[in-house]
Amino acid sequence: MSPGSPLKACTSNESFRTKPFSLDYMIDHRLHVLRTLAEYGTVTATAAALHLTPSAVSQQLRLLARDLEVELLAPQGRRVQLTPAARIVLRHADALRLQWEAARAELAAEGAELRGTLRLCGVSSALATLAAPAVASLRETHPLAEIQITEEESADCYRLLLADEADIALVLPGPEAPPVTDSRFEQASLTTDRQDLLVAATHPLARHKGIELAEAADQPWIVKKHNNDTYPLVTAACAAAGFTPRIGHEVKEWYAVSALVAEGLGVCLVPRIVPLPEHAVMRIPLLGKSIPTRQLLTAVRRGSSGHPLISAGLAALRDKASAISG
Repeated sequence: MSPGSPLKACTSNESFRTKPFSLDYMIDHRLHVLRTLAEYGTVTATAAALHLTPSAVSQQLRLLARDLEVELLAPQGRRVQLTPAARIVLRHADALRLQWEAARAELAAEGAELRGTLRLCGVSSALATLAAPAVASLRETHPLAEIQITEEESADCYRLLLADEADIALVLPGPEAPPVTDSRFEQASLTTDRQDLLVAATHPLARHKGIELAEAADQPWIVKKHNNDTYPLVTAACAAAGFTPRIGHEVKEWYAVSALVAEGLGVCLVPRIVPLPEHAVMRIPLLGKSIPTRQLLTAVRRGSSGHPLISAGLAALRDKASAISG
């Protein structure tokens, strides 16, 4: 490259979805490849998650192993297994990320005013009810800050955090979510959200001011698709009430769910914070010993909560959550 010529931007086939100077590039981007492989278990799945080819993933890991002079992977059928040396590398990589997050937070605190970009991601209901008003408040108090919102399912939100493509995630705990003890994240409860039974305004159950979930056991159910965060919540709630829901329809968006319910095609569980369109539906509070609820969490990369902009974002979200629950 000739002196003074512009740097060429990396394409998705050349690198990850991370920005060129994200955490993993400031440390060693190959560590992110190893971490992703530890999560997905196969080179093919790792390549898909990182928007790389499998050969590129294999090459990155071979180079890392060569430079460290250790074996990082051992074949195990169609998968690969991380060696004890690889586990040691990842443990130190996590420590490096934590130190770098602390450094970025300390540097950001040197400024007189909050500026920069804050990136929020999360499930749709949390974005509509919590993130949107929180962002509006932040724009008033910190006009020099730019704030971006991305809708994703919880599992994808965690991946965005690790890829340094998001700073705060609004997520639901579930089968694919990391445990609260995961050393890569700081997770905190934001609010407890009760769920109601949604029925058509003309449905016989609409006359009730409150019912037990088991009273809807014989109804056809409308659910959001299986790869959605809400599906395991519905099945778990129905199981606790003593029945397996008879699924009549599967859709993706709450607007469609509400429309189908309004037409009498079934019933569903709807979180109380979910805003619904003006369809002919009724929310019925659920009674009994095991009232279905869901926990909304905030998640950030461990060590990043001290960054002034991320700290302000978390505070704004807590304020909005407190106003709703209060």
